[in-house]
Amino acid sequence: MNFNIVTLGCKVNQYESQAMREELLRHGYTLSEDKERADITVINTCTVTSVSDAKNRKLLRRTRRQNPDGIIVLTGCMPQAFPGEMQAFTDCDIILGNKERGRLVPAIEAFLADRLPLRDIPAYQNHGDRYETLTVSSFGEHTRAFIKIEDGCNRFCSYCIIPYARGRVRSKPLSDLRREIEQVAGSGYREVVLVGINLSAYGLGEDFNLADAVEAACAVEGIERVRLGSIEPEQMDAPLIARLAAQPKLCPQFHLSLQSGCDNTLRDMNRHYDTAEYAQIVQNLRAAFDNAAMTTDVMVGFAGESEEDFQASMAFVRQIGFAKVHVFPYSVRKGTRAEQLPRHVSPAEKERRARLMGELTEQSRRAFLQSQVGRVEEVLFERRRHGYLEGYTKNYTPVHVAAGADSLCGEICRVQLTSVGEDWCEGVLTDAPVK
Repeated sequence: MNFNIVTLGCKVNQYESQAMREELLRHGYTLSEDKERADITVINTCTVTSVSDAKNRKLLRRTRRQNPDGIIVLTGCMPQAFPGEMQAFTDCDIILGNKERGRLVPAIEAFLADRLPLRDIPAYQNHGDRYETLTVSSFGEHTRAFIKIEDGCNRFCSYCIIPYARGRVRSKPLSDLRREIEQVAGSGYREVVLVGINLSAYGLGEDFNLADAVEAACAVEGIERVRLGSIEPEQMDAPLIARLAAQPKLCPQFHLSLQSGCDNTLRDMNRHYDTAEYAQIVQNLRAAFDNAAMTTDVMVGFAGESEEDFQASMAFVRQIGFAKVHVFPYSVRKGTRAEQLPRHVSPAEKERRARLMGELTEQSRRAFLQSQVGRVEEVLFERRRHGYLEGYTKNYTPVHVAAGADSLCGEICRVQLTSVGEDWCEGVLTDAPVK
């Protein structure tokens, strides 16, 4: 039988889908050549916003229309966060919670044997859940491999449903991390990205932390770059940053989640830092890493955010000078504390604020790209498209080079950055691939 896996959401979901893909292949299932039709379709859902849920439902309906006789498996964050609503998903044959991905193959085989719908969504505990054992050896046609090392979150931001979908913080043992990175290095990958739901909490309650994970990854032969996924500010103290900076393979790009540049809004969001602490962390990172790129997420129009609060957030974002910002308007998430907060901002006002913040961060983006012009940087080329080689520097500056052979894809080369394009830097090769 053949299968497709459709993934919505974050890098953690992408990792988990790859792990399920490899598990199905190990058990004799084959990947469908048709992207829309398969004997088995696994839908790995995201539930970070109500918009995400709408996408999940739309995809499920479309999949059933295209595969009327196929087996549909629904898994991921949506069924785990809202198990009481699963009765409505009659188009699904199998529904697995986030703790049960390892049972994917037995669940499919059980359904094939009796054709009885299967629903398996055990709840997370307040403590004591074990880290889910998943592993990957490759990442398809990508030039970098995502490696999940942490799951769960203890923070309970007032707008966020994810602690209910992912449980409490749990960490991959260092021995498993090393073994998995050795596997992807053996498959030819030269860059790994460490990802998690609350990545900076890696090792919480254990005798290791994020620096140990980075050191373990950097020690693997064949890995030339180690990159961090999105990180929360709280655990990024000076001793941790010093240990990270001692690893030359660690890429100086830090996606440090902000959400708002206003202390009033941060308190309402139940974020565990203020703007002064955040700015100090940024200063420490920039002092420790040459040419570091700071990227982030900013929410506008949160419940109770006044015009004065919004202007404070704009001023702080301007002060930091991010390399790139994902700007998005707040949307009410059922089941969160923020749903009950007073003074919700109108949709029109949210749209206005998102536009203004977007214009500001676009200026910041252009300034960052311009600051890279004239530098010679090592670029990991990912693909050739429209006559250009495309890749990224260590600080994740996208680079286009109008020369070079297809054989350079997957190689690291030195490039002179010469100008700024639409959302990238133009460059020229300066020598052969870096050995």
